[in-house]
Amino acid sequence: MDLFPQWYVSRHLGVELSNAQKSGLEGIFRLLAESALAQPAVYVHRDYMPRNLMLSDPNPGVLDFQDAVLGPITYDMVSLLRDAFVSWDDERVLDWSVRYWEKAKRAGLPVQTDFAEFWRAFEWMGLQRHLKVLGIFARISYRDGKPKYLADTPRFIGYARAVSERYAALAPLARLLDQLE
Repeated sequence: MDLFPQWYVSRHLGVELSNAQKSGLEGIFRLLAESALAQPAVYVHRDYMPRNLMLSDPNPGVLDFQDAVLGPITYDMVSLLRDAFVSWDDERVLDWSVRYWEKAKRAGLPVQTDFAEFWRAFEWMGLQRHLKVLGIFARISYRDGKPKYLADTPRFIGYARAVSERYAALAPLARLLDQLE
């Protein structure tokens, strides 16, 4: 998760975090890591987004799966529904998440038995991913000379702000984002 403070905050925003800000961010990173590690592990694509899905019959074609690993069960759903390049309204994302959760339970996938727990895990997994992507997009811009990715960072800041404002434990991140943006 160091990509966020190193590349996005320090390099892109030009901000040097105070010791208190660093400590608060480290606490958030611990919470997010604990949440991810507490989830049932399944094979995850890690880049499961609309751009990597192709319509075909009888099943969709899935591209770019060479980095698949064992990971948190919510990871691919977050990748798909909180995409880097496409945004859907919260009601639609919630509806799709409920439908996935119900079907996953019926199929015997190891999702949480309570949807509220699944949803929190989904949101926190998304927050971890969004902070990472902010760092990756800044790194791609500055290290690799591809600044077009920075145009999508407001979407990730929006995702991060919305989630961090919904959970008291994530309030330090909401305050940090307010200070940075």
